[in-house]
Amino acid sequence: MKTVCLGGGPAGLYFAISLKLRNPDDEVLVIERNRADDTFGWGVVLSDETLDNLAQNDPKSAEAIRGHFAYWDDIKVVKEDVAITSTGHGFCGLGRKTMLLLLQERCRELGVELRFETEVDDVDALRREYDLVVAADGVNSKTRAAYADAFKPEIDTRACKFVWLGTHAKFDDAFTFIFKKTDAGWIWAHAYQFDADTATFIVECSEETWRGLGLDNMDQPAMIAECERIFAAHLDGNALISNMKHLRGSAWLNFNRVLCETWHHENVVLLGDASATAHFSIGSGTKLALESAIALAELVSNEPTLQGAFEKYQDERRLDVLRLQSAARNSTEWFEEVERYLHLDPVQFNYSLLTRSQRISHENLRLRDPDWLREAETWFQTQAGANGVHRAPMFAPYRLRDMALQNRVVVSPMAQYKAVDGCPTDWHFAHYAERAKGGAGLVYIEMTCVSPEGRITPGCPGLYAREHEAAWKRLTDFVHAETEAKLCMQIGHSGRKGSTQLGWDEMDAPLPSGNWQTVSASALPWAEGHAAPRALDRAGMDEIRDQFVAAAEMADRAGFDMIELHAAHGYLLSSFISPLSNTREDAYGGSLENRMRYPLEVFRAMRAVWPEAKPMSVRISATDWVGDRGVGGEEAVEIAQMFRDAGVDIVDVSAGQTSIEAKPVYGRMFQTPFSDRIRNEAGIPTMAVGNIYEPDHVNSILMAGRADLVCLARPHLADPYWTLHAAAALGDEQTAWPLPYLPGRDQMRRLAERGEGVGLRV
Repeated sequence: MKTVCLGGGPAGLYFAISLKLRNPDDEVLVIERNRADDTFGWGVVLSDETLDNLAQNDPKSAEAIRGHFAYWDDIKVVKEDVAITSTGHGFCGLGRKTMLLLLQERCRELGVELRFETEVDDVDALRREYDLVVAADGVNSKTRAAYADAFKPEIDTRACKFVWLGTHAKFDDAFTFIFKKTDAGWIWAHAYQFDADTATFIVECSEETWRGLGLDNMDQPAMIAECERIFAAHLDGNALISNMKHLRGSAWLNFNRVLCETWHHENVVLLGDASATAHFSIGSGTKLALESAIALAELVSNEPTLQGAFEKYQDERRLDVLRLQSAARNSTEWFEEVERYLHLDPVQFNYSLLTRSQRISHENLRLRDPDWLREAETWFQTQAGANGVHRAPMFAPYRLRDMALQNRVVVSPMAQYKAVDGCPTDWHFAHYAERAKGGAGLVYIEMTCVSPEGRITPGCPGLYAREHEAAWKRLTDFVHAETEAKLCMQIGHSGRKGSTQLGWDEMDAPLPSGNWQTVSASALPWAEGHAAPRALDRAGMDEIRDQFVAAAEMADRAGFDMIELHAAHGYLLSSFISPLSNTREDAYGGSLENRMRYPLEVFRAMRAVWPEAKPMSVRISATDWVGDRGVGGEEAVEIAQMFRDAGVDIVDVSAGQTSIEAKPVYGRMFQTPFSDRIRNEAGIPTMAVGNIYEPDHVNSILMAGRADLVCLARPHLADPYWTLHAAAALGDEQTAWPLPYLPGRDQMRRLAERGEGVGLRV
């Protein structure tokens, strides 16, 4: 078989090596447009796992590469004059130029032809001449562009500016992040040693800072001099060096995130950055390229047809690539929004940086550096008012007005559909009593409706009749007498999403009979098959506002510690907030200020009758998941700020469920970024929700300052005692158990100590 590799970077060279090892008689050519010793990066970073894969694939080149590695275990984070170091991270790096020369040498040993300083302008001609064309021609791949209709690339140009530099300053003790404040904003460096004499020194900043410093108008020598000035305290008199002096003007770049729908076309296949990129902040681009090269060579050698090999290659590698890109996206966005976090205490800022990609978790940090994490956890407890105590962040106390929570775990509101004529039943008593006994600091009652017409379904509970108040008081009396948990009543009105079937029948589908008239901001039905709601007039708005007030007064008399106004998920108040459901032309439609007018009227009226000592929250949908047509981004922050100014104590940050057109992006903790943004941009306490199911998730969110409280829904449906089980699994002996359950506690602790598990992964 005749094979040509377009691109002589790590991907192309290592594929050629891997193919030749498997098929020595094949003709393999590598074409590279640059000279053999040209390179435009400095160092590359690999993991122990990747090294093991290289050694298994080709022991000889792996040994040669390993012999040039610089190793380090530590990460140092320097913010202004404060440096914090953690260990156990296990990095290794070498010079990109060294790696290329070693791989070139191995290619020659195996009989691979290398052709440098050669431009390829006609891929079609090569495709006809060669059996296999491997396009490893980088992030700006000409091959990908030539067959764009087949590959369907998605290229996302990221916001920050960066430049690859090197230095002879020593960074051999740690992978170092340096954050410096300038008159124009923050600028930072990623620095790491890759041989005895040289370190990579990537400088990065926002475009605003870049322009503010005048870097956009500087040539390379001036730009380098300015960076040397900014980071002088960390360079020990050493210069910064560019290996891109052949480029005219600035060497600053924007990172391009590349993902292709398809990786192959006829006998052409994409490899490395041509098919998918991973941001340099997670140091995995080379890892991705090398491991994909091995997989492709193996499949091309063993599958009966190239087409079959290509399909398996894409199927096998795509998930790993997407996982890495997801982590890289998280990391990229963290740096793009780093000024959101720079106000954090150095301990918390350091933790936030380490966990930014979500690949490193709380317990993973404990394995890496238990002493550092113990200090960080103790710091968190001290900040929470528990001086000198060492416990995981989820067990830190928290206070809202006069309500003191024993921990940061919240049982999220979850509809039960078991009410009768709006009245909670024994089911509700048993359900909520069990979860209060289960150790959570705060237990939410499902959305409880202000009128019969405000219910979502006939099985939804209410707060509009005396019997409702009495039934809820029975619950609060029990919980307060027998547990340390606090209770929050979530109060809402279904709006146009009402008059629907029970959740286990057909979710959000109209009742087959007995429907009632729904109301909304505008006369727009929720979906096809739903009756159009009645657009509320002033009289209707006043009536429903007063119903919310009456429900708040009932909640107080029933003994609830806290109430929440439900202004999310497409229900009545949410329908006013979202432009997708609010097309009014009066004072309650149009601008965000107008769309917020009625929800704020309701909130203020409730806050006026709710006791001063008791807290009040609001649940919002921070995005409609429909891009620019709906709520999202800055608007979500503004919404939270408006509620804060009206007297809200904490924002329960959810997302979506406002439109059937929504296209959510699911994943672990997928809604936490919205909580993170509101908390750290607006300085408002938040609760995080959404696919949070492990103690690790809870502790990571809290420790990184992404939320103040963490809500778990489905885990509490499956396990009412989730918090107690988490405490046992983490070895926390200070969490209070109900007295009759102490023998169970003791057994669970013994099982956890023996590593036999308690049903939770930590």
